[in-house]
Amino acid sequence: MATLSAAAATVDGTGSRTLHANSPDSKKIVGVFYKANQYASLNPEFVGCAEAALGIRDWLESKGHQYIVTDDKEGPNCELEKHIHDMHVLITTPFHPVYVTAEKIKKAKNLQLLLTAGVGSDHVDLKAAADAGITVVEISGSNAVSVAEDELMRILILVRNFLPGYRQVIDGDWNVAGIAHRAYDLEGKTVGIIGAGRIGKLLLQRLKPFNCNLLYHDRLTISPELEKETGAKFEEDLDVILPKCDVVVINTPLTEKTRGMFDKERIGKLKKGVLIVNNARAAIMDTQAVVDACSSGHIAGYSGDVWNPQPAPRDHPWRYMPNHAMTPHVSGTTINSQLRYADGVKDTLDKYFKGEEFPAQNYIVKEGKLASQYQ
Repeated sequence: MATLSAAAATVDGTGSRTLHANSPDSKKIVGVFYKANQYASLNPEFVGCAEAALGIRDWLESKGHQYIVTDDKEGPNCELEKHIHDMHVLITTPFHPVYVTAEKIKKAKNLQLLLTAGVGSDHVDLKAAADAGITVVEISGSNAVSVAEDELMRILILVRNFLPGYRQVIDGDWNVAGIAHRAYDLEGKTVGIIGAGRIGKLLLQRLKPFNCNLLYHDRLTISPELEKETGAKFEEDLDVILPKCDVVVINTPLTEKTRGMFDKERIGKLKKGVLIVNNARAAIMDTQAVVDACSSGHIAGYSGDVWNPQPAPRDHPWRYMPNHAMTPHVSGTTINSQLRYADGVKDTLDKYFKGEEFPAQNYIVKEGKLASQYQ
């Protein structure tokens, strides 16, 4: 399949779906986004919510396509289920993800394109999508600055023991000792970046002025120029880098290799009193192992915006563990990031309608093959 097209799905001799170019038919596009309710009208650039629908409704409908938008994605009677059987494109986000299981893919007989408005497509059963010949695409780089800035903020919140002081003010208290006994400077600390892709590289650059000792672990080294610029040192062995770190920042994608990577045994190898920031994916961590380590003090602080599952249920144990600075999944959906991934989605759909190739870095599944980071 040399080019992608907006035609009706058929089945080739292998049982995989294929696409045929130059179909004039109207396409059914389904978008699933978080509901903004009273916040929807407060900012005209707030395009990532269900109400604004990425700002592409008028454009899609002017071209004769059907655009169904909902936030209702759970259960057999949800709005999404009504459209699975005949939709051609599903747009979803990491912030309010549709968990696209093999069962859903089997039902979606016409589905040609799974499009992540943002970065990270682990909510999709990628093997099932590949086996079905469905193309999976995301908007690579759209969230990188937003997430890197957020990670730097979380590092400082943990190192300076910020949240207890904030809570004191809200509660009408004043106890300097209750904050200062575990508040530190970031300068001189060893920070380990686990995963030095787009976000990891930006974080290294932003940490440089703090005069930290910067280490990183990845499959590949960063450029010699960036190593020189940041002073970051590469460590090939994950279990060697971890005991050296005062702060660990996780930036790896969720794959079968990284799922549960930080289990009880690996967390036990971390320095006692370590601080962890994880804006990557929650399933990289063993949920209960994190709770136990925070409770014992082995992890002195844990912060991130990713949960397993999402939205996090009210009884999720990370809500109640000590010394955390968790938020809903928000780091990659700033207004600036929304505008970037909304533009990326429009460009992707335009190429889809025209039968053109997408940017190579945006493919997660193409012609039945997974991108290297998910293999």
